Amino acid sequence: MSMEHRTARKLLFVVGTRPELVKIAPVIRAARSRDLSTVLIHTGQHYDDALDAIFFQELDLPEPDLRLGVGSCGRDRQIERVRAGVEQAIDRERPDLVVAQGDTNSVLGAARAAEGRGVDLVHVEAGLRCGDLTMAEERNRIEADRLAAWSFAPTAEARAALLGEGGDPRRIFVTGNTVVDELERQLPGARRRAAPRRFGVSPGAYGLATIHRHEGVEDPAVLRELLAGLGSSAELWDLPVLFPAHPRTERRIREAGLELPDRIRLVPALGYLDFLSLLASATIVWTDSGGVQEEACCLGVPSVVLRESTERPEAIEVGASRLGGRRSETILAASRAARAAARGWAHPFGDGKAGERIVALLLQGMAVSPAAQPHSDEKE
Repeated sequence: MSMEHRTARKLLFVVGTRPELVKIAPVIRAARSRDLSTVLIHTGQHYDDALDAIFFQELDLPEPDLRLGVGSCGRDRQIERVRAGVEQAIDRERPDLVVAQGDTNSVLGAARAAEGRGVDLVHVEAGLRCGDLTMAEERNRIEADRLAAWSFAPTAEARAALLGEGGDPRRIFVTGNTVVDELERQLPGARRRAAPRRFGVSPGAYGLATIHRHEGVEDPAVLRELLAGLGSSAELWDLPVLFPAHPRTERRIREAGLELPDRIRLVPALGYLDFLSLLASATIVWTDSGGVQEEACCLGVPSVVLRESTERPEAIEVGASRLGGRRSETILAASRAARAAARGWAHPFGDGKAGERIVALLLQGMAVSPAAQPHSDEKE
């Protein structure tokens, strides 16, 4: 898509999941601090209204200007519902830019809507790749990057991936990851909540687990292996493990008649601050979430990735993460390695100023011709 010779004044933000809220919040605040008009659309891809309200409150975000309510449905239908709703919003609001973060169905629907209406797309957290095209998220992020006029890569490695796919270096910028901005802003308040004490565990003496991806929860046999891997790891160290289950994960466990291992304790889905409080004091975390990998790395907590691949190789490279796969024995082996490894790594995800940097680059770039735009090779 073309980058016009004008200054942006209205940004239309599209979010659909709670992790997107966390990561887009720094950009929204930075835009508002520069007197830019913002419109926020919530697609409803995550549709727990009570939990959403907690996130909006904790992140100090305005209520959405529009809720699409796409709900749970097949991938193609969900993307189409988002596209149609965002196109209508573009027609009504006439934004200068559409901004989306990450790799969800909401992101791809927003990207297609922007293309259909001839509005430039800003893709935050561009260039992440795991190499597994069976994952919907990988296909989503590749297409969103292809449609984006502005690609804000969190790391130099992500920028290199975009360039390797033929991306225009004039429109690809290394900014750091906005997850660091929000973590640094929220961590003091999260620690004050003392969530470990409220859940009956001692800081540094428990593990934390999250499982939510389609590949990990839809097949009962795979889910059984994941739970067995958590259980054997917890038993090895006589470690209680708190498991704040995604609603779909909890439902699949119940429908499949699976029993949780003795030391795995199911707890309700959590708000951002309570989860961050638990993560900061955990001795280890097992997760299939990209954002949790990043947050754990920044907090000095080792993580075991419950997948065969990851789009956050930087966390593995610094020694913060281990790939555990989806078999109980490989999860146990990765857990042993993670617990035994030295800590003290320097995280590779930026300096906590990514949101400000993104907005500054947008304001700078929209006022010059594409050929004159700067790019950053800075390693955050």
